[in-house]
Amino acid sequence: MKILAISDVESPFLWDYYKPGRLKGIDLIISCGDLNPQYLSFLETFSNVPLLYVHGNHDEKYKTIPPDGCFCIEDDIYVHDGLRILGLGGSMRYRPGEHQYTEKEMQRRIRKLWFRLRRAGGFDILVTHAPLRGFHDGDDLCHRGFACFEELLTKYQPKIFLHGHMHLNYGGGLPRVSTYGGTQVINAYRTYLFDPEEPGRPLPMP
Repeated sequence: MKILAISDVESPFLWDYYKPGRLKGIDLIISCGDLNPQYLSFLETFSNVPLLYVHGNHDEKYKTIPPDGCFCIEDDIYVHDGLRILGLGGSMRYRPGEHQYTEKEMQRRIRKLWFRLRRAGGFDILVTHAPLRGFHDGDDLCHRGFACFEELLTKYQPKIFLHGHMHLNYGGGLPRVSTYGGTQVINAYRTYLFDPEEPGRPLPMP
């Protein structure tokens, strides 16, 4: 299986300069937020595979221009070919607006999922916009991660944790892939193509 993770910055290779065949062989696309909804609709149309998404802190426009044909997995578990995928979008609250949460608000979102998590027997991939606090995140409030994600990772030990929000061109040696316990943590900035059996090794785009 090939999964294309995307976040924060649209890829000109896949949009402005798209050529037929560039999405060939991809089985699933997952957006970690802060992308143009029309970009998501475009990728879903030309890939003809499911496109799942969570919201970033700049995705208020999805309310009036939703990504056509795509699946929002906020506060839900989506199953694709046996892979259980949990979505928790949004960033730390740093200004008025949607898709921003305090630490306590994110904790409440997670607590409300207990029945779905129990029924699903856990999950295999965690999809968020913000990273984990103290791991792939920044020092300022806007880019601070959520500490409560640690409990999810420790209790359910998913194989993969996909997040966005931290642009790799920010500098400071931000990692693309790291390991947290037994979980591969991947910054989905722009594009990251991988096989879920070997998520730490990126695949070349077609």
